[in-house]
Amino acid sequence: MAIPTYDRFIEPLLRLLASCPDGLPAREAHAVLADRFELSDADRQELLPSGAQAIYKNRIGWAHDRLKRAGFSVSPKRGLWQITPQGQAFVETHPEPFEDAMTAQLAMGYLGVRLRPSAADGASQEAASAPAADPQAIVASPEDRLGQALAELRQAAESELLEFISRVSPAFFETIVLDLLHRMGYGASRADLQRVGGAGDGGIDGVISLDRLGLEKVYVQAKRWHGNVGRPELQAFYGALAGQKARKGIFITSSAFTPQAVEFARSVEGMVLIDGSRLASLMIDHDVGVTARSVRIPKIDSDYFDEEGV
Repeated sequence: MAIPTYDRFIEPLLRLLASCPDGLPAREAHAVLADRFELSDADRQELLPSGAQAIYKNRIGWAHDRLKRAGFSVSPKRGLWQITPQGQAFVETHPEPFEDAMTAQLAMGYLGVRLRPSAADGASQEAASAPAADPQAIVASPEDRLGQALAELRQAAESELLEFISRVSPAFFETIVLDLLHRMGYGASRADLQRVGGAGDGGIDGVISLDRLGLEKVYVQAKRWHGNVGRPELQAFYGALAGQKARKGIFITSSAFTPQAVEFARSVEGMVLIDGSRLASLMIDHDVGVTARSVRIPKIDSDYFDEEGV
């Protein structure tokens, strides 16, 4: 099943803590709730976009954050979650499953509790009359929202890159490709990647020397096309590789490959295909033609507050 949003973990986590009044290690809560929701191994291994934590653990953590804001739970020491007397009383007076409205209240911090008053408080009454927010956005954890925003920004950047690439000259496209391959670690220096395309290039647009003496080389064909690249183009490139007695070739296009072209590449050794979508993604990953802005995301260093080591 899909990993539940963090609000779906709030009630089962509260009832789990109520059954362990002396406290429960967070890792045990993660395991119990993952089993309760029948999360598969793949679900449990799915990470946040940052790769820093499993998504289900992050969402359970935010469920606990909401319980703490409501005064229903505390963390008496690192990695230990414990229900409060207020939380225990709430569970005892609400033996039936929570209604959606109650879960929504808890997901929002319970009865409007917030971290701090904001500068927008003066506009709160005006906001109250605004259209209701997307329920999915309300229950998405901050990391989920950040991940969604980053995915949208990346998708927009990839689309814009492809637009720019479609307008450059074929010669400059070849330069872009070689710059990217160098950023990816091919060649000891940029001088080891040479553009050789032109009339009579024999299907070879660039040559990469993998060692200083040029004993091992990778041959590149870069095609800034609007139509899909088919099997005949790959067969011609393979023939050019054979003419150079080459064992490795990279065919990069700004468009896409036909299924027949992909099948041909799989049937021969040493040929790698990179289509426009993957090209744009690699350019973003390796900062070719793009700039990246760093964002500082605060995270508490619990080791700093560990008095036992002082």
